[in-house]
Amino acid sequence: MATINNPFIIKGAIPSNYFCDREEETKILTNHIYNGRNVLLTAPRRIGKTGLIEHCAQKAHWEEQFYLFFIDILDTTSLREFTFALGRKIFETLKPKSKHMMDLFMQTVRSISGEFGYDALTGLPKFNLALGSIRNPEYTLSEIFEYINKADKRCLIAIDEFQQIVYYPEKNIEAILRTHIQHCHNADFIFAGSERHILEEMFNLPSRPFYASTINMSLDVINQTKYVEFVIEKFHEFDKKIELDCINYIYSLFNGNTYCLQKVMNVAFSMTEVQGTCSQSIVEQAVEDILLENERNYKNRLSLLTPKPKELLIAIAKEGKAQRVTSGDFVRRHHLTSTSSVQSAIKQLLENDWITYDADPKGNRQYMLSDSFLSHWIRQKF
Repeated sequence: MATINNPFIIKGAIPSNYFCDREEETKILTNHIYNGRNVLLTAPRRIGKTGLIEHCAQKAHWEEQFYLFFIDILDTTSLREFTFALGRKIFETLKPKSKHMMDLFMQTVRSISGEFGYDALTGLPKFNLALGSIRNPEYTLSEIFEYINKADKRCLIAIDEFQQIVYYPEKNIEAILRTHIQHCHNADFIFAGSERHILEEMFNLPSRPFYASTINMSLDVINQTKYVEFVIEKFHEFDKKIELDCINYIYSLFNGNTYCLQKVMNVAFSMTEVQGTCSQSIVEQAVEDILLENERNYKNRLSLLTPKPKELLIAIAKEGKAQRVTSGDFVRRHHLTSTSSVQSAIKQLLENDWITYDADPKGNRQYMLSDSFLSHWIRQKF
C-alpha cells in the first residue's frame, strides 16, 4: 500500500482503515449482493455512494467472487456511448486477469471484434475501439450481455449515475436495458444515482420498465458522533490534535456532506503542524481557501442561469434546507416573483441538478443545493 500522508482521502479508492463508519450500510449492501439481489442505491451527490460500493468490494472481497465492473455514465449521452463505456470497462477489467475470458469476449462481441487483438511484440491484449466503431449499439449491447451470461464467474455490474439514461435520445432505452438485465442470469446489478426524483419514478412507478426490479437503499449523511470520533482518531494517529468544536462546526456548516467534510479536513490537516492543534481559525481558513479556489467556476455557473431560477437558487442556499418553497410566505420572504414562477424554476433547477431534495423527520420535502460548497459561497456573497 502507498504511504498515506493525509488520512482524509478525497479521491480514489479509500483503504478500509481510512473509511469512516457506514458499518450498517456495508452489512446491508453486502447481504443483498451475496443473496443475488439487484440494488438501487440513491443519495445526494457527494454523500458517498461510490465510496460505499468500493468499500464493500474491499471488505467483502467481491473480486474473489465476481468479475467486478464499475462504470460511471454521467458523461454519456446516448445508448452508443453507454455501450462503448460498458465494453471498454469489461475489456480493461479482464485484460490483466484472464486470457480465456478475453478470448471469449472477442469471440462473442463479434460486431466489434476487429477492434480487439493481441500485440505482436508483447502478446498483451490491445483495444482499439473508438465510439464510431459501434455502428449498431443495440446489437453490440446484446452481444455484451450474451458474453456476461457465458462468463466463467458471476459478474457484478455497478452503474453510477444511472438516471443519465433518461436523457438519451432513444425513447425506449429503459425497456431495452430492462429486457437485457431481466434475462441476464449470470450477473447482479447495483444502480446508483444522485437525482433521486428521477430514479424514484424510474424504479417505483408501475408504468416504467424497471418497476419493482430492485431492492431500494437510500444513503444518508454520516452520523455526526461517528465522524467526530473518526476525525479525532486520525489526527491522533499522525501526532496532531483538533478542537472538538471545529469538527462540529464543519459538520453543521455542510449538513454532514461527506465530500465537503473530507475536503475541509484534508486541507485543515495539511495546515496543522505535527504535535500542533487544529483550531477554529484553521478550519475557517481551510473553508475560505476552498471557496476562493472555486470562485471563478461558481461565478461562471451562475451566469448560465436566467434570473428567476437564479433567484430561487439563492433563496434555497440562504435557507440551507428550504421547505414550502411555493408558499406565499417563502415567496415574500425572499422577494420572489410568484408561486407559479417558483414552480417553473424548481423544475428547471432539478432537471439540471442544481438542487436536490429529501424529507425531514415528518416527511416534508426540503430542498437544498446539490453542491454544498456552492451553497456556502452563495450565502457569503448574497
